[in-house]
Amino acid sequence: MDKPNQRKMSLEARAINLLSRREYSRKELAQKLKPHAETPEELALVLDKLGDKNWLSDQRAAEQWVQSRASRYGDRYLKQLLQDKGIDKSTAMDALEHLETDERQRAIQVWEKKFNCLPQTPQEKLKQMRFMASRGFSARTIQQVLSMTEEELGGDETGTDD
Repeated sequence: MDKPNQRKMSLEARAINLLSRREYSRKELAQKLKPHAETPEELALVLDKLGDKNWLSDQRAAEQWVQSRASRYGDRYLKQLLQDKGIDKSTAMDALEHLETDERQRAIQVWEKKFNCLPQTPQEKLKQMRFMASRGFSARTIQQVLSMTEEELGGDETGTDD
């Protein structure tokens, strides 16, 4: 009779051990713990208990993932990442709204780091567009970045006469 209690504590201890390293969504943690749970009900009970104690939070997990990846990726990529991790749409949208920079600013930073030179040929433009699209930036944002002038991008090297 002590075996189920020890097993439950072991499952809860595993969950706490995982959560002590990083934030997990409920779906992710369930996948990690599923092989160690005797029944789905036991797993649900442990996840509910952790949620009630606020040790397991989809909102915190979403915000952490978005903050850690926002400087390299566009909104489309971030939304897909959160969806893959089991975060619902409203929580994902909340996490994206809390970003300090908008998608256009992030796109300019990513573009400058990779290219820092406006495309001179149609082939270069397509290459840059494909790269930005692979990073999850919207077509509208990509078009805005690639249609900017050198001065708008901060590449004004001529100086001004005061």
